[in-house]
Amino acid sequence: MSVSSLPVKPARPRDGKALQKGQQTKAAIVDAALGLATQIGLEGLSIGALAEVTEMSKSGVFAHFGSREELQISVVREYHNRFEAQVFYPAMSEPRGLPRLRAMFANWMKLTSVELDSGCIYISGAVEFDDRPGPVRDALAWSVQTWHAAMKRAIALAKEEGHLEFSVDEDQMLFEIHGLILALHYEARFLKNPGSIARANTGFEHILQQYGASAAAAVKPSTKPARPAKSAKE
Repeated sequence: MSVSSLPVKPARPRDGKALQKGQQTKAAIVDAALGLATQIGLEGLSIGALAEVTEMSKSGVFAHFGSREELQISVVREYHNRFEAQVFYPAMSEPRGLPRLRAMFANWMKLTSVELDSGCIYISGAVEFDDRPGPVRDALAWSVQTWHAAMKRAIALAKEEGHLEFSVDEDQMLFEIHGLILALHYEARFLKNPGSIARANTGFEHILQQYGASAAAAVKPSTKPARPAKSAKE
């Protein structure tokens, strides 16, 4: 009898339960790793440190990732997913144009205000891996570039709706908005200067005014139907 003619046994229910349990365990490890990375950075992550935090064996943690590099990449992916869930997707319910752009920045600021205490993986990761080519740096860069592409698309839509001047350089405006977030981390997290969040919000208003936004456009809903929400990576 050939091997191909042998009857295939159906998967036992406990096999499915074991798979589900394994996925839950891996998710719990990634969650703990993300919390640890915000404190000590991606470079500080190790199988040993994570095993101690999760009260697992090193071999148990290693079995879910295979390498420290894969663990770091998993943390970057998880942070990106949470960033999208908290910043990008909620803004998609706003009318396209300036209301949506404002919502994206407001959500970004809301998350940033929390991360002033815990730390931002995008910013700390950039410092750690800016000159270190490899899969971890690639994962970080892809995540940031994906978010920037979503912001740039929101700026373009604001131009289409007439909420911003048609001559606006989308890359320049994005650069200035991103600069506010970077400055806020430096001013508030490193220098501990009070009032930094308010100054960042004021800076955003100045950018909008510079590029032709009007008070009416800030609150006027678009007359066009909102498009279905897309992932920031699309």
